[in-house]
Amino acid sequence: MENAGTGWIAAIIIGGIAGWLAEMFMKSNMGVLMNIILGIVGAIVANAILSLFGVVLGGWVGYLIAGFVGACILIAIARMFRRTV
Repeated sequence: MENAGTGWIAAIIIGGIAGWLAEMFMKSNMGVLMNIILGIVGAIVANAILSLFGVVLGGWVGYLIAGFVGACILIAIARMFRRTV
């Protein structure tokens, strides 16, 4: 997060927006706090996956894209585990 030039407050705001967008896209029903967590953790997950392929997203827009993609991945994984239990 710090390398991308975003602070903690910006990470929370961008993470919340990314989580909300993922929630709308994946048609799930989660709260504001879960959207923020999904966006932030999703950005970390997506950046880790993308870095394996040599792709680096920087800045606010990159963090938003990574958060959205990562949150969608996390929602899909959660749905897979929910169905198997």
